Amino acid sequence: MHEFKRGKLKSGSGKKVKSRKQAIAIGLSEARRKGKKVPKRKSSKKKSAKKKSSQRRTSKRKSRR
Repeated sequence: MHEFKRGKLKSGSGKKVKSRKQAIAIGLSEARRKGKKVPKRKSSKKKSAKKKSSQRRTSKRKSRR
């Protein structure tokens, strides 16, 4: 965050980071590389569970017709 606030933080492509969220993401990934204790990344399991439940709903609707 210090680098971000001073305008010196750069992304992987070498451009300056302008958003706070991107700066936090870069900081977390750097900490993970160094082996620090950081919360796990959000998993995509939630998305797939929602897809399955929506598929069940649509199949029930189709069978009622």
